[in-house]
Amino acid sequence: MTRRFAQVDVFSSTGTEGNPVAVVVDGGGPGAPIAEDRMAAFARWTNLSETTFVLPPTDPAADYKLRIFTPDGELPFAGHPTLGSAHAWLTSGGRPKGEDVVQECGVGLVRIRRSGPRLAFAAPPLRRSGPVAPETVDEVVAALGVDRDEVLAAEWVDNGPGWMVIQLGSGERVLEVRPDIPALGGHEVGLLGLYSSGDVFAEVRAFVPGIGVPEDPVTGSLNAGIATWLRATGQAPESYVAAQGGAIGRAGRVHVHDDGENIWVGGDTATVIEGTVAL
Repeated sequence: MTRRFAQVDVFSSTGTEGNPVAVVVDGGGPGAPIAEDRMAAFARWTNLSETTFVLPPTDPAADYKLRIFTPDGELPFAGHPTLGSAHAWLTSGGRPKGEDVVQECGVGLVRIRRSGPRLAFAAPPLRRSGPVAPETVDEVVAALGVDRDEVLAAEWVDNGPGWMVIQLGSGERVLEVRPDIPALGGHEVGLLGLYSSGDVFAEVRAFVPGIGVPEDPVTGSLNAGIATWLRATGQAPESYVAAQGGAIGRAGRVHVHDDGENIWVGGDTATVIEGTVAL
């Protein structure tokens, strides 16, 4: 069947320097819904870090349900697909029931707020937090090619994807890292370094080879987990900008704001490809 489709760039104002997500807007109709194996096959075919399918909600509080696939499987939540899918849904005529868009997904209900040209999601709570076991840290830093004494912190920031974050001494050092991707195995690893000055507060990188994504260009879920941890430990101001993607030729910018009730993680979104797909 022919279904509406958009490929949306997220966390970039240029439309080509962020992270693209493929969005099948009519994932649940009209006509027959797409079978799960077809969703997975299409996600492998697009070969993007995520491909999403917008479906009718099953929770009456939600505006739509979102299923999120990587080339290697399904995720309960991911940040840039959340923003890109909300963008595609809104530009294709979707109208939220309330002031915010409410997305239903594997972690429950996620609120998405419109603020000028940007969309931002409310960071979901961490499913796992606390220090990463020393033996796991040793394994990961060996794959990253950094010395153990460079690690300022190693914390779980799992909010659906099982992220751990390794904090290094600076944003500049994060950009220098050249990991052995196969050696990372199934670990979902974020790198973080803070800048001492300038408009960008933090540099972030994300490695998830276990789900078919060696380095993700710009990662909303990881940035949300990092923001939750940084704010809880007093390491970040209530508003800041993180950069991601510079090591692989992107220029993503993630805008974080803690309003005292929610931590909002947002960025610019732009439709780059629009049309239909046969699924």
